[in-house]
Order: sequence, then C-alpha cells, then structure tokens
Amino acid sequence: MTNSHGARKFRGLIIIGVALLVLASLPFLSSARSTATPTATSVNMVNNSSRDIRNVYLSHVDADDWSANQLGSATIAAGQSFNLSVSPCDGQQMKVIGEDQDGCFVSTVVNCGNSSTWTLTNDTTRDCGGY
Repeated sequence: MTNSHGARKFRGLIIIGVALLVLASLPFLSSARSTATPTATSVNMVNNSSRDIRNVYLSHVDADDWSANQLGSATIAAGQSFNLSVSPCDGQQMKVIGEDQDGCFVSTVVNCGNSSTWTLTNDTTRDCGGY
C-alpha cells in the first residue's frame, strides 16, 4: 500500500512539473507567433478630391514613425489613382498618410495582408495643423 501511495505522489509531482513547464513556455510561444513573416498589402488610392496628393507616407498605427515618401517624384492628381504596395506590412495594421498641395494630411488605417481601396474626396477630413 505504501508503494502505490508513493507512486501516485510521484506521478502527481511529474504532472505538476510538466504543467509548470508548459505555463513557463507560453510567453515564448506567443512571441514566436507575433514575429511571423510580414505580409504584403496593396492599397489603391483613388483621388476623387480637387486637390493633388503630393506625398504618401506609412506609419505604424499608434506611432509617428513615418516612412519616406512612397510616391517618389510622382503626384496623385485629382481624378487619378495610385496603387501602393506595402511590403512588408509588419503588424496587423498600417497607417497610410497622404499630404496634399496645401501641406494638409489625411490618413486611413489598412489591415495588413488585405488589399483595400481608399477613396479621397473633398469631404475627407484633413489635418492642416490647426489652420
């Protein structure tokens, strides 16, 4: 009887040890998932406003870490569209920021891994720095 009680106690300790090991490894498993391969995203910017879009930048959603101008020397004139390929899109979402000829900014958030269309109109709210 003593041997079976000791064996159960030993098995219980092993189960508790394995459970603790699994719990201790969970943070490593979740961080491995979040560092998965970045995805490509496509945003079709349609300019239905009367303003030219001179610069387009990318940023993480909750940060002001703007990229370089994604248009280079191009402009998205009124009535034109531009397909922006974001690769890699290294989070779940990415902020796309457009700057018009007045120096005002408009922005939208896109989901990484999805293609989307962003239509700019004269009613699109602009941030002109308080002016």
